[in-house]
Amino acid sequence: MNDTFLRAARGQPTPYTPVWMMRQAGRYQPEYRKIRERYTLPDIVRQPEVAAEVTLLPIRQFGMDAAILFADITTPLYGMGFDLDIVEGRGPVIHNPIESADDVRRIHLFSAEAHTPFVLEAIRILKDELEVPLIGFAGAPFTLASYLVEGGPSRNFVRVKSFMYAEEEAWHLLMKALTNAMIEYLSAQARAGADALQVFDSWVGRLTRYDYERFVAPHMKRLFQGLAGLGAPVIHFGTQTMHLLASMAAAGGDVIGMDTTTPLDWARDRLGSRPVQGNLDPTLLFAPDAALERGIEAVLTANAGRPGHIFNLGHGILPGTPPDAVRKAVDWVHEKSEVPA
Repeated sequence: MNDTFLRAARGQPTPYTPVWMMRQAGRYQPEYRKIRERYTLPDIVRQPEVAAEVTLLPIRQFGMDAAILFADITTPLYGMGFDLDIVEGRGPVIHNPIESADDVRRIHLFSAEAHTPFVLEAIRILKDELEVPLIGFAGAPFTLASYLVEGGPSRNFVRVKSFMYAEEEAWHLLMKALTNAMIEYLSAQARAGADALQVFDSWVGRLTRYDYERFVAPHMKRLFQGLAGLGAPVIHFGTQTMHLLASMAAAGGDVIGMDTTTPLDWARDRLGSRPVQGNLDPTLLFAPDAALERGIEAVLTANAGRPGHIFNLGHGILPGTPPDAVRKAVDWVHEKSEVPA
């Protein structure tokens, strides 16, 4: 197996910088769009053979150094008693959102084997097919809580912050329930064969550092403590989190992922030998070849050859991205970071 990704995740030297891309399987691929003509996103996730097929597409086409399981961060929420739909162009819509402490108390106890056996079966199928590591993943408690309280995606997060400030006891109960569920979910993925795990905290950058420390950090610390000993490196990723870098690093994670707004060299100087992941601007995949090549070189230059770097985008591949640009980006990362024998 090509273990370059895992070696980088553990801070070890590698012959070149490994690369994978968030949302590397998805709407920009003609093959995926054909599959979506027959299945909804939840349908794909619930059919292990189809989920495995979608997961494998970018590995076969572009030669990434890691695959990420095709699923959605909302997948475990159904088993916790939430009624939701994935609405095209909008995202998850929660029909029974959290509005009170009583709503928090009605959350069901989550079991990965009982509620998401299809996810675990997809992992087992993929382990027989893949020659690169497989990344399992889950949403972080704050990001999941944001969807559950807001009822869906939000621009200003007024509802979730108001609930957090006014119902602090209920907030911590909610975060505790979500943390327990994600420990269970991610641990089961690792037991099923996932080689690494990523925790997506997509919305946590909307918090101040003070609020992160008070309302989120204790739960994140417990989450990462709960994942210790699985033998799978864990990536801690958030967006717009430059101001939270030290706090998130202290909360845990073997690898700190960063979006485009955080300078990679600045982060590496502050994190020492801690492995990092990132952080090419996804819009560069729409740019002329020369601009894309310069962007890749800038990320590699910022890392300055230090071990423990996983090349990725600063966020997921955007719809409409030219597949050929993805292929070129992977090839250029490999070529430009290769260490002479």
